[in-house]
Amino acid sequence: MRIEVRQGDISDQPDLDVVVNAANTDLWMGSGVAGALKRRGGEAVEREAVRQGPIRLGDAVRTSAGALPNRHVIHAAAMGYRAEDEAVPKRAGSRSSADIIRRATLRSLALADEAGDRSIGFPALATGVAGFPIDECAEVMIAAAREHARANPNTTLELVAFVVRSADDRTVFERAVR
Repeated sequence: MRIEVRQGDISDQPDLDVVVNAANTDLWMGSGVAGALKRRGGEAVEREAVRQGPIRLGDAVRTSAGALPNRHVIHAAAMGYRAEDEAVPKRAGSRSSADIIRRATLRSLALADEAGDRSIGFPALATGVAGFPIDECAEVMIAAAREHARANPNTTLELVAFVVRSADDRTVFERAVR
């Protein structure tokens, strides 16, 4: 399984089988990554996701990709606003934690594997409105991808791409890959 870092728009990755939405536990698609995926994929993607929710922090669900050029969207809940979400320990000043991000990444990889996907694209989970530090996020997500590869030698996934918006974020993720 190859790991790569890209700078770009997660909703414009036509070569990837699946793209991951940085979701909340209710699975409503607001702004940021979710908003970009909803604008390009259409309302159907959100409707399919919401029908499967709410989910727990660190969990994920798979939907169709709507009008996106991908096979699926996986909605990874790395943050949430429900009372039960508030009770889960978080990093100070953030709406998430390393453990939540790790579990959401692993669950997303498992769902992609179950669907027979060969490639998956992740945004930097919980680093937007959830306020989780990008450097810690990169370390956690890349370690989770490597953990998945070690634990699943027969994985269908050949490529895990981390798709980030800025050159600075790309540098942070590339450093974590090394």
